[in-house]
Amino acid sequence: MKRMISGNQAVAFAALEAGIELASGYPGTPSTEALTEICNFSKINDPSPYVEWSTNEKVAFEIAAGAAWAGKRALVTMKMSGANVALDSIVSVAYSGTIGGLVIYMADDPGAEAGMPEQDSRYFALLAGLPLLDPSSPGRAFHLTKYAFKLSEAVELPVILRAVTSVAHTKEIVEADYRYHPLARKPEFKRDILRFTKAGSAICVDQHKTLLDRLKLSKDVMHTHKINQIHLNGGNEKRGLCVISSGVLNHDVDEILSSRPGISSLKLEAIYPLDEDNITGVLKNSEGIVIFEELEPVVEMLVRSLASGLNWKGRIIGKLDGVLPRTGRYSSKEILKGINELEGNERQEEVGTKTQTYKHPITFCAGCPHRGTYVALNRVLKRLKLKKEETVVTGDIGCTILGMNPPIDSCWTEVSMGSSIGLAQGLALSGLKAPVIATIGDSTFFHAGIPPLINAAQHNSDILVIILDNGWTSMTGFQINPGTEEMLQGGNNRRVDIEKIVRAIGVDYLEIIDPFKQEDSVEAISKAIQAGGVRVIIAKRECALTALRREGREIKFRIYHEKCTFCRSCMRETGCPALEVKTIRDKQVMSIDADQCTGCGLCATCCSFGAINPADQSGQGA
Repeated sequence: MKRMISGNQAVAFAALEAGIELASGYPGTPSTEALTEICNFSKINDPSPYVEWSTNEKVAFEIAAGAAWAGKRALVTMKMSGANVALDSIVSVAYSGTIGGLVIYMADDPGAEAGMPEQDSRYFALLAGLPLLDPSSPGRAFHLTKYAFKLSEAVELPVILRAVTSVAHTKEIVEADYRYHPLARKPEFKRDILRFTKAGSAICVDQHKTLLDRLKLSKDVMHTHKINQIHLNGGNEKRGLCVISSGVLNHDVDEILSSRPGISSLKLEAIYPLDEDNITGVLKNSEGIVIFEELEPVVEMLVRSLASGLNWKGRIIGKLDGVLPRTGRYSSKEILKGINELEGNERQEEVGTKTQTYKHPITFCAGCPHRGTYVALNRVLKRLKLKKEETVVTGDIGCTILGMNPPIDSCWTEVSMGSSIGLAQGLALSGLKAPVIATIGDSTFFHAGIPPLINAAQHNSDILVIILDNGWTSMTGFQINPGTEEMLQGGNNRRVDIEKIVRAIGVDYLEIIDPFKQEDSVEAISKAIQAGGVRVIIAKRECALTALRREGREIKFRIYHEKCTFCRSCMRETGCPALEVKTIRDKQVMSIDADQCTGCGLCATCCSFGAINPADQSGQGA
């Protein structure tokens, strides 16, 4: 069967065809849809593998590793930033190796379209000593995912499958049967202290030696299966030019080299360990090489090291000599620049046409309860005469950070999952005069916010923590988290109560608010800011979009244009995308887009003229 699927979907369906019995992960763009696809499959198919959104990436990896130690095939998914969270366990499990096939799907984001750093996951392979595959397209992602499980079992190591955004989100027609092929393996795990513990230096050193042996074996296995494609052309013997490309850039290089038949090529998808036989063949045939890879010069450093050991005297063009950039996605422009440099051409070819870019505001969805929390916080600062430019509000990963944008203009920082609370403690200890406030979402709190809150309680920090609890991991597509209502989680899951966790930690002040009840929210936050010690506000209200999809709209608001003075306070305070400007009888008034309005009523709390009210049955109003 042929279907148009994305790279993320290709990973999911290939894992199902490979017979995984467990899939785990934590949502993070650009990797999210891989596990989402397996979740969707498992809801409507029997048999199907066990699948879960874990509390964080470290937990997800450990669950998958446990299944692999019992002989099962397992897949764990994460974005590049999440790999940082799991790294401690990844390195340790690499020393022990695996029994069943274990594939770690990491998705990188050249160009930082999803925010966060342009981190290169290939360094994890070098650090942990694990094989890494880098598919060039959705079709290759499907093939290499299936291969990764076989490779993992052949060498008894986890295998990193690394993709970039332009593979993860690009679609291609892929032929497969799109069915689950369970292997029905009997679980078995034998006690082996020398392999599965780190109880002593001799054990650790021996495990490291075994890891290196397995890594060498993986290079031999991948060479035998010809994962990398080498084409040494004889049309340019005098100059011997070659292009080495990696992953997603292989297709772009192919297209450009079609008009340059004299240039040899090496297309890499097995990145680490690097196939030295292929590289040696390229070096012997070439006087000049250009290396194309997005982000860091990982391949380039390995090639330069090998060339130096062989006393090769040619020229290597890449990032380390400043010709090619280490940031952003590569396009035909960068590839042509490198090839022209290789050929000694001064002329730079124009590629494509210039495109116009558009900027659009990034804000909360209409009816988002987080907007209500931030509006209440801003009103508190105004009431208490606290200068907004001096009152530090640390932000966190997820929808929470949208509070940095106009018109909210509240959040000052964004570092990593859970860091808002730790940063707030450090800032408070620095002696700042104004209050220090940390904001964090519910899923992020479960992921990495609990340890820093415990630390704050232990050391009696003088901070206010606002937990924005909307019941879902919303920014990545409404995945469940431990705090999602039990009836909405499905399966045999139970809900974990944030309030009970916070109370158990022993904070000095705790209040639950509904961010759409503005008067109560402002009062509670005011008291919290003026109190001392570790104070926590839980702003609890379900994500507007998930509630709307399930329950529909109960009430809509309208702006009655005869009362509207066009002061635009509603827009200035909330920035709600459901608000718009209309001209009625040559008079400009604010209006509400009924298709976007969720009926939260936050805008009505901004109007001093009574122009915003629930719509009457006649539907009058702008």
